[in-house]
Amino acid sequence: MRIFTASLATETNTFSPVPTDMNAFKAAFYAGPGEHPDTPTLCSSVVPILRRRGKAENFTVIEGTSCWAEPAGLIQRQTYETLRDQILDELKAAMPVNGVVLGLHGAMVAQGYDDPEGDFLQRIRELVGTDVLIAAEFDPHSHLTARRVANLDIMATFLEFPHTDFEQRGEHVVELALQALRGEIRPVISTFDCRMITIFPTSREPMRSFVNRLQALEGKDGVLSVSVIHGFMAGDVEDMGSRIVVITDNDKDKGDALAAALGRELYGMRKDTAMPMLGTEAGLDFAVSIRGAQPEKPVLIADVWDNPGGGVAGDATHILRRMLERGMDDFAVAAIWDPIAVTFCHAAGQGAELKLRVGGKSSPEGGEPLDLRVTVERVFHAGWQSFRNSRVTLGSTAVIRPVGTNIDIVLITSRTQTYEPDIFSNQGIDFANKAYLLIKSTNHFYAGFQPISSEIVYVAAPTSYPTDPATTPYLKASLQLWPRVADPLGLDG
Repeated sequence: MRIFTASLATETNTFSPVPTDMNAFKAAFYAGPGEHPDTPTLCSSVVPILRRRGKAENFTVIEGTSCWAEPAGLIQRQTYETLRDQILDELKAAMPVNGVVLGLHGAMVAQGYDDPEGDFLQRIRELVGTDVLIAAEFDPHSHLTARRVANLDIMATFLEFPHTDFEQRGEHVVELALQALRGEIRPVISTFDCRMITIFPTSREPMRSFVNRLQALEGKDGVLSVSVIHGFMAGDVEDMGSRIVVITDNDKDKGDALAAALGRELYGMRKDTAMPMLGTEAGLDFAVSIRGAQPEKPVLIADVWDNPGGGVAGDATHILRRMLERGMDDFAVAAIWDPIAVTFCHAAGQGAELKLRVGGKSSPEGGEPLDLRVTVERVFHAGWQSFRNSRVTLGSTAVIRPVGTNIDIVLITSRTQTYEPDIFSNQGIDFANKAYLLIKSTNHFYAGFQPISSEIVYVAAPTSYPTDPATTPYLKASLQLWPRVADPLGLDG
């Protein structure tokens, strides 16, 4: 048995001012054939999993290129086509194969391609023919198109948000693929369009219980897999929105019925799934009150919409500015994307004191830059943080401290959201003894930071991210989705 595997992934915010080119992929993660480390990235776990399974079970795995760019704006057309064609050429060289197992994201958009994953999968299908199995793991913050479903035999998304289960779901996809190749199952995909778009954190109810029940369905009564496509509200494409995906063992009618039932159930919860968010002033007021009542651990303040994981720059200054103006004087910030400021800090050197303009460079929606007099506390040529078993690069970094304060600010050159507390400790910051931690992430931080925080305060500050799908000026996405339409499925009455 011969299986080809590769990964091509990013998440495209079509409203973002930050373009995506080949340098963006090579700065975040790029591994040529056979070069993927044993530790996975978020969207490439199938590659090291197949490598391990192939050695243990004596089948051949041919690895193609795996690459990932941090979420941003449109992918340059030449970049997408180059990476796509490179992997297709690697597949051609590997043939004949029995199966193709891919790590994808599902929310890529390139110049001239609203559905790059669909284009990629169709070209693979045309290359390998109808008898070769094609399977893929997706991020739930993606779009689902008929073109993708038509060219896939197996697909599944991560179930958790935060995506703590990306390795487990990679194992799930690989196991289903191997069972199908051994003739033990005949997977059939069913989908249901929920006609809505919102946020579905599984770190709170009602999504926690919903996902638990989905997991309980898998592997029983012919149900092989169940996934929720959350959708990605910052991607202005025709198929933006939430979907349910069910894979059955050759029982399309059962899969269709189950997908519809689960989709209607999810639709019924649509007003209750998102975590509560506060405005900047109300959020900081709440954080201060919590700190006074529970001083044992830091209060975690999440800048939920200036989140590089959603494709924006991650250099907004609104919350940090107000914390400084309010005299909040014992906190750490991770992280602000500012390659220029990092360059200045490295040039000045550790221990130097200088005037520095910080943040606010990518767009006016993120606020004005902060002009500070700072001490360069530390500099690193290759900063990093963890995300579960994955290692996430920060590029060159610097830690600055405004003179006369106990405030530490992490500046980075490789855009990324905050995942784990070691984004502070790896940069030499004693985060546990700070009063507050300000981070840029919507919910992926939760698993790492919840245990070390007295409270998590979600703050919705101004940003270039389209935060309200009811009013976002979509040009391609369907306007017949909740919350733009009160009850598009007609189930409330």
